[in-house]
Amino acid sequence: MFRLWGKVWKDNHMIQDTVFEEESDDTRTHKIFRGLDEICHDFDLERPIWLDKTVSEFRRHSKTRFYQDSFIEEIPFDYLEIQVIEEG
Repeated sequence: MFRLWGKVWKDNHMIQDTVFEEESDDTRTHKIFRGLDEICHDFDLERPIWLDKTVSEFRRHSKTRFYQDSFIEEIPFDYLEIQVIEEG
């Protein structure tokens, strides 16, 4: 089971969250991208751009934050955070 937790934060408060779950034998990268797509769909957001700092942070901690600079449109929150909470 692969689980990716998506959270929207504003003023140090989590205002929305969801968990993407998948049991396929696909690669971790594909699961992450599908999970991010599903999380963005659930939150009615465009898909953020992976910047060098978000890629680096995700590789180190299996967790990253997407701030305004990762989105083309204006976002009404401080950041979107994704975190792998289960791999197996």
